[in-house]
Amino acid sequence: MAYKIFIDGKEGTTGLKIFERFANRNDIELITIDEDKRKDSAERAKMINESDFTFLCLPDAAAIESAALCTNPKTVIIDASTAHRTNDSWAYGFPELDKCFREKIEKSNRIAVPGCYASGTIAILYPLVKSQIMPKDYPVCVHAVSGYSGAGKKAIAQYEDSSRNPELSSPRLYALTQNHKHLPEIKKISGLDFEPIFNPYICDYVQGMSVTVGLHSRLLSKKVTAKDIWELFASHYQSCNFVQVAGFMGEGVLTEQFIAANTLANTNKMQIFVYGNDERIMITTRFDNLGKGASGAAVQCLNIRMGIDETVGLI
Repeated sequence: MAYKIFIDGKEGTTGLKIFERFANRNDIELITIDEDKRKDSAERAKMINESDFTFLCLPDAAAIESAALCTNPKTVIIDASTAHRTNDSWAYGFPELDKCFREKIEKSNRIAVPGCYASGTIAILYPLVKSQIMPKDYPVCVHAVSGYSGAGKKAIAQYEDSSRNPELSSPRLYALTQNHKHLPEIKKISGLDFEPIFNPYICDYVQGMSVTVGLHSRLLSKKVTAKDIWELFASHYQSCNFVQVAGFMGEGVLTEQFIAANTLANTNKMQIFVYGNDERIMITTRFDNLGKGASGAAVQCLNIRMGIDETVGLI
């Protein structure tokens, strides 16, 4: 039996990447909408309700509209927008975080795929808060860099324009008002009392992301060393297919003392590094903003909900 799949918003970056990941799969049947009807609500409703699974790769308002068009109780909606990530009625699509996240994905007909920066940040914060090593009111500061592919079609065109502004060659800090759309998601899923300071940079390369959180050990709830924190993460993510904790200080992964952000492009992998010293402990996640940070995570959720090996079609 082939499951019928509809991608609402296939023309966007995430939708195109999901489409590409289905290229060699014979267990699904992609149903497509005529180009001139892709904004027609009645036609979209028809496609959604005919499908077994619908991916929403849309702006938030359009994703909310599309979800409301679904009247078939058997259709599973997998939403890649921000719209439903803090909604308790939706499963949060990060199965490696905890057993309860995976179980909800396995059973739910409404799954919200995490944001890219949120994935990298929550992967760090969730184990720290759950273990009660990090107090819920810890003053978290997140530093992150991303390739320009996550900024949308307009930004991609700007970066790839031969006559572009010279400023685009430099990393550019944005979200200057501290109102980034991922912050409510990070706060809620991580279990924090307050939103963190968030400093994201868009940089002059296509794909890949790194997210870093630093810890002052004197502010933690328990006395721990950097090695203790590494052991916490190694235990929390042991046996995960896609989230892997590098050896302490990057042993076994890093050949030099640099963490490049683009080495996992076109994969669904996430690597976690713990380094620093016992007073200032650093944790970094590295992954593809279009992989584990978007389309890869969406396909992984599909596989889990289908009840098949979560790695099918993913590397």
